Amino acid sequence: MSVHTVRGSLLDVSLGSASSFGPVARASAVTFAVALTAASAQFTVPVPFTAVPFTLTPLVVLLTGAALGSRLGAVAQALYLAAGIAGLPVFAPSLILPPGAARLLGPTGGYLLAYPAAAFVTGFLAERGWDRTFFSSAAAMLMGLVVIYTGGLAQMMIYAGSFGAALNQAILPFLVADIAKVAIAAMLLPQAWRFLSSDN
Repeated sequence: MSVHTVRGSLLDVSLGSASSFGPVARASAVTFAVALTAASAQFTVPVPFTAVPFTLTPLVVLLTGAALGSRLGAVAQALYLAAGIAGLPVFAPSLILPPGAARLLGPTGGYLLAYPAAAFVTGFLAERGWDRTFFSSAAAMLMGLVVIYTGGLAQMMIYAGSFGAALNQAILPFLVADIAKVAIAAMLLPQAWRFLSSDN
C-alpha cells in the first residue's frame, strides 16, 4: 500500500510496526523537536517598532507538529515551554523581553502559549493526509500559523492598547516572512513522504 493512502503522521508511518523500539523512537523524536525549537529561537533579529523579534521558531513548530502528529507535536511544544519556565535559555535572547516564566506574561507570551495548539492543529491535519502534497501542506501550515497569530495578537492587545496597534506590532511586520516559512515547510513534507515511499 502506498504511504500516500495511509493515515497517520510521518513519524507513525516511518516507524511502521517496529513496536520494539517505537516508544524510544517517539521519545527521541519529541526530544529532538524540543531541542530544534530551542535552537531556532536563538536565531533572532530585532524588528523596529515592535517588541516581537523575527525568529525561525514558527517554522519549526509547524514542521515538527506535522512530522510528529497532533499529540506528540503538542507535547514537544509543551515541554519546550516547560524548559523556558524552568529558566533554561530556550527562548529567543532579548534585551527587552523578560526571561524565564515571565516571558509568557510579556508581549510575546501569546505566541509561545499558542505553540502547543498550533503544533496540534498542524499535526491533526497531517495525520489525515494534508502533508502529502505542497498545497495541502501549505494549507495545514497556514492553519497552524493562524493559531500562533491569534495567540500573539490577543496578548499584544494588552500591551498595545488597541486591535490596530497590536496588528501592526504582532502580525503585519512578519506576514510575508512567515508565509515564506510556510512555503518552505510545505515543500519539505511531501519530499519526506516521497523518500519514505521509495524505501517501501
